[in-house]
Amino acid sequence: MARLRAFSLLVLLLGATLALAGAASGQDGAPRVLAVELANDINPVTKDFVVGEIERAQEEGFEAVVVLLDTPGGLDSAMRDIIKAELDSDVPVVVYVYPPGSRAASAGAFIVLASDVAAMAPQTNIGSSTPVAVGGGEIPDDLRRKVVNDAAAYARELAEAHGRNGDWAEDAVREASNLGAQEALEQNVVDIVAPDLPTLLEEIDGMRTEPKGLVLDTAGADIERVEMSTWKRILDTLIDPNIIVLLMSLGLLGITIEILNPGLIFPGTVGAISLIVGLFGLQVLPISWAGLLLMLLAAAFFVAEALVASHGALSLAGAVSFVIGALLLFDPAGPEYQVSLVVALAVGGTLALFTAVAVTKIVQARRAPTKTGREELLEEVGVVRRRLDPDGLVSLHGEIWHARASDAPIEAGERVHVVAVGEGLELEVERAEEPAAVSV
Repeated sequence: MARLRAFSLLVLLLGATLALAGAASGQDGAPRVLAVELANDINPVTKDFVVGEIERAQEEGFEAVVVLLDTPGGLDSAMRDIIKAELDSDVPVVVYVYPPGSRAASAGAFIVLASDVAAMAPQTNIGSSTPVAVGGGEIPDDLRRKVVNDAAAYARELAEAHGRNGDWAEDAVREASNLGAQEALEQNVVDIVAPDLPTLLEEIDGMRTEPKGLVLDTAGADIERVEMSTWKRILDTLIDPNIIVLLMSLGLLGITIEILNPGLIFPGTVGAISLIVGLFGLQVLPISWAGLLLMLLAAAFFVAEALVASHGALSLAGAVSFVIGALLLFDPAGPEYQVSLVVALAVGGTLALFTAVAVTKIVQARRAPTKTGREELLEEVGVVRRRLDPDGLVSLHGEIWHARASDAPIEAGERVHVVAVGEGLELEVERAEEPAAVSV
């Protein structure tokens, strides 16, 4: 009987093991696709996110990576790093301009052209990849030819290497050409137009990519969606040029207040943290040294205003230097990463106003007569401790003084103010007419 029970238990365990194995094999049988949501500009933070997810897909054996793209463009350096990750990937990289209403503009168009499979949702667009100067203006002719020729050759090479329309890719750079989804499909700019991700995965199943020759296995795939973490989103927010300028200005202001008023702690702490976070943004984005030097010069002007009687000239020079420096600071980053003129004027004006107020207080303090010794006691208010008739005692500055009433006797408890200091520091006082603050 014991043997029969043991055998029955063994059979049950074996059946459970086989069932679990069957379930696991069923799950393993469905291909896995990693869907990476990128609805943002192309910058160092979003670049790290996308490149990291492509590397993860290779390490964890996904059948494909789908980048759900909606971007106005971004930094050339970050774009090229993403493209390198696409080209080096052993896992097919599908770039899908999605959802409807999205765009792959400027740097985004290059990322689409470099993908193993280029796809778009209806009512989306791609193109407008012409390099522009700061503020969207024209680049000087000599430099423009170099920049445009470089970008056009890059776009054509990416398109033709993947079997797509190289002529249009070049026009997207030289002429800012832009196409809707259906036109892009008809002109062989993208490979497929699909209304949603599951449909896309069904339609590209079995497709062989160029030039890698990878065969996609995506029908009925298990889709794992991933988006930027909260920390990445915070970092992405902190590299906004307007926030960087505000943080650095707040940092300098807080540290200055702490230096002028040692022991306040709060302004110095907030200022130090703001300055460090602002410097992080400067480290991430490419900057113009001319802009940075102008901002440092502005800080020097504001400090000099407190030391030199310029009647506001140095404050005005500091405000102008700050505004111009802020506008030039992120020049190399392109038009998507520029400080707003409103922000620059507001911060520069605030710093100039603060400096003017501080200097006014300093000048008033310097011009005020020095009160030490006997002079410090004049007009001070005290309380009679012993009746002044005419001599008596007065409480002043926490001390008991010999005093003499200059007119009629004054009773104990009444307020008096000092009108003179005689020999031996005897105070000459008069009855105080107003209930002023008493120094006792």
